[in-house]
Amino acid sequence: MTRKLYPADQIEKYLILDVVIFIFLFYNVLTTDSPFGRVVTLVLLCLFLLAFYIGLWCRDWRLLASSFFGCGILVIFGAFYNQWFLLYAFIFADLLGRTRSLVHMCLGMSGFIVMEAVTHWLLTGDPLSFVHTIHLPILILLLIVPFIVRITERSKSLKRELATANKKIERYIQEEERHRIARDLHDTLGQTLTMIKMKSELAARLISTDADLAKQEMNEVIHTSRFALKQVRELVTSMKYVALDEEIKHARKLLDSLDIQLHVRQSASLHNLSKVTETMLALCLRECLTNIVKHSQAKNCMITGEMTNEWFELHIEDDGVGFSRGDTDGNGLASIQERMRLLKGHAELGASSHGGVSVTLRLPVNEQERGNSQ
Repeated sequence: MTRKLYPADQIEKYLILDVVIFIFLFYNVLTTDSPFGRVVTLVLLCLFLLAFYIGLWCRDWRLLASSFFGCGILVIFGAFYNQWFLLYAFIFADLLGRTRSLVHMCLGMSGFIVMEAVTHWLLTGDPLSFVHTIHLPILILLLIVPFIVRITERSKSLKRELATANKKIERYIQEEERHRIARDLHDTLGQTLTMIKMKSELAARLISTDADLAKQEMNEVIHTSRFALKQVRELVTSMKYVALDEEIKHARKLLDSLDIQLHVRQSASLHNLSKVTETMLALCLRECLTNIVKHSQAKNCMITGEMTNEWFELHIEDDGVGFSRGDTDGNGLASIQERMRLLKGHAELGASSHGGVSVTLRLPVNEQERGNSQ
């Protein structure tokens, strides 16, 4: 209920203060001798309260109008009751600092000058008599308060916008992290689980004809399962550095177990690459080899690393059955393209001269890597 009567964003800091101010205003005005009587005095107080209430909720021309109206009532209080009631103009000085328009704020501040001039003209006959009294510094404060409030409110607004932006960034980071985890789970476990699946199927076929060989295949499944569990633990713990040479060694072991010959030719030292670059390349290579194992039916796989003055290129080819258009839409190829974009490089997919698929990963070479390769 309170939030409907008073702005929710000001309840904590201003509600009690405003209640105290108006209690004192009503008490001081009603206990002061007046030429208009209590009924008129009470009406003037209610009109002043109405002007305040409009200014409390509005930030447009209505705030300016309510400020002028409130200053007019204070002229009556100051000239016919007590001139110190002009101090209550600080209520509207605070409200004017919250207006959306700087022009409205400046016009409202001119109302304070007119208020002081008219009040002292009615009291002394000289509209500038307040210049020689304490009302001059009070007027100066009235003119300063809106600027202070405006600066404070702008600062709060910027902080809220920054907090909102930070929340959005945090949400985007969380989404990106989810995508990264999904991608890395696919890249990391896809190859290992494919090997487990194939060896399990092989063991199932051999169990009735060659139990010893089937047992050997199942032992390898157990070993690979433990390796998969280790991969999951490493992935959950953090994104660890993956050496490209180690990935090639692991790939050779996998492909050999599936009777696929791996041929590696390197014309540049892979260790000249940064750890981030090498890790990204290793994961891309893993995804390429996973696709070869799953889809290619290849007998040979070729990996070539080359470094020129401008680019480092990693070529992965096979002599399998190639691909159809639908084969290029999977998660693996999309994740390869995404990783390459993060490294300012790109991936090219095409037909291999050996009849299968060719994937070229091309990355720009920085000065340090180029120097180390020479």
